[in-house]
Amino acid sequence: MTAAPTTQPLPAEWRDFFALTKPRVMSLVVFTGLCGLLAAPGHIHPVIGFTAILCIAMGAGGAAALNQWWEADIDAGMKRTAKRPLPQGKLTRTDARDFGIALSAASVGIMGVAVHWLAAIILALSIVYYAVLYTIWLKPRTPQNIVIGGGAGAFPPLIGWIAVTGEITAMPLLLFAIIFVWTPPHFWALALFVKTDYAKVGIPMMPVVAGEAATRRQILAYSLILFVTSLVPWWIGGTGALYGVAAALLSGGFVALSIPVAFRSSEDGDAMKPEKKLFGYSVIYLFALFAALVADRLILGQGLFA
Repeated sequence: MTAAPTTQPLPAEWRDFFALTKPRVMSLVVFTGLCGLLAAPGHIHPVIGFTAILCIAMGAGGAAALNQWWEADIDAGMKRTAKRPLPQGKLTRTDARDFGIALSAASVGIMGVAVHWLAAIILALSIVYYAVLYTIWLKPRTPQNIVIGGGAGAFPPLIGWIAVTGEITAMPLLLFAIIFVWTPPHFWALALFVKTDYAKVGIPMMPVVAGEAATRRQILAYSLILFVTSLVPWWIGGTGALYGVAAALLSGGFVALSIPVAFRSSEDGDAMKPEKKLFGYSVIYLFALFAALVADRLILGQGLFA
């Protein structure tokens, strides 16, 4: 980690601390965590269920704040992240670090006391995974950073499921696997059209280190793996046909959009339109897939709340 910026920070507002939590990313984290909770067999009191989702959001926000504390200098050098609170001088690094630690610790403690200690342990693991394993160790060292680090964003549905059942079974592990496999093609589609940013700050993202052609092939390969992985919950009888059909259609669309990305180069023009289209679809895909999972569960007529 390089020396902290010496600029005098401006007076901080609550919006600056909220921005540290990466609210757009958090919305997907909260949604998949909620879907894991809603799709799990069994019952949970609505107040406890709300508390579990709140803790997932707090944990994700705390990890995001720690990520920005560590990468403040990197964020300042990238156009995509230069307007975050730390590069803008709206907060000190110490404030961001302390906020991230406090939010993370509170999320784990509340989850353990109010919901379930196994869920709290997995939540703590997810925070360490993102803030330490991915941010500090993997991201600056290997182009496989997003492949291994993708596990950080895959924990929420597992945690939501455990909050209801108190145990880890095949289904929540499959939900984890879906997000784990989804992350590389989702993120590499973005990395293709912002690779100059990563190259400028020395982050070895796949397009920077291995080149565009290799990254494009990897996107298609992971999209095909995602197609298979997304159908496994149906094949093992963990979901009904509604989810199975939705997964096949949505994942088929993912593969279809990956094909033009795989077999073109940045010299083909179109301002990276296929890559941007795939990135946009990948976000909609995960929301829609997990919504289908919940719809499948509710249509079976099983009550959720005790």
